[in-house]
Amino acid sequence: MESLNGINNHSSLPSTHKKPDSSPASRDHFLEGITVLLSRWHGLQMAVQNQWGGLDSFQKSQQLAANVFSWFIQSKAHRVEDLENLLHESMLLSLNTEIEDGSIEE
Repeated sequence: MESLNGINNHSSLPSTHKKPDSSPASRDHFLEGITVLLSRWHGLQMAVQNQWGGLDSFQKSQQLAANVFSWFIQSKAHRVEDLENLLHESMLLSLNTEIEDGSIEE
């Protein structure tokens, strides 16, 4: 996940990083962006298509997007490894999927 503002995997975002605009429209766009990004993640899409998390795998993928959104909105310090842990735990516990291809870290 080094792509988060070009930081390395064990850093916090710089203190000059501004919180996202909290208007409802901005929040909707941000959630939509997270959803689109996750829809392009091959490991997640395989889990959804093959229903590895059960018949509600799609809903679980939508919940994952909501959880990532909440993490960004509520977290004060955005540490990449915390986001990686959120993704890993959600995939494992909700979708019964162990991601070992390095895509979480990407």
